[in-house]
Amino acid sequence: QVQLVESGGGLVQAGGSLSVSCAASGRTFSNYNLGWFRQAPGKEREFVASISWSGFTRYADSVRGRFTVNRDNAKRTVYLQMNSLKPEDTAVYYCAARTSDSGSYDYFRAGDYQYWGQGTQVTVSS
Repeated sequence: QVQLVESGGGLVQAGGSLSVSCAASGRTFSNYNLGWFRQAPGKEREFVASISWSGFTRYADSVRGRFTVNRDNAKRTVYLQMNSLKPEDTAVYYCAARTSDSGSYDYFRAGDYQYWGQGTQVTVSS
């Protein structure tokens, strides 16, 4: 019932910036908890950042201070602004959503999110 579509991935040099977006179809977008995860080749999916329905943000230690997550409820879109990119940031980036009426959850656990986008590739060259 909820469709998420990421966009904005691409190739960027180390130290550069890139912004990825995730557009959602749900009419109750303002009640979604939203997360960004990434998965590099041969690695498990890892938490990057999240923003709750109320706008509370959380970040993985590896990206704190470099990445910023925000949302525009009117546009039903969540964004991840990535600055000072490093080669180790190279991965497929996924957005995920969990409805706020689904009970408590761990924001950093991929398995706790109900809906996922198809992912967008971010490649950082050295």
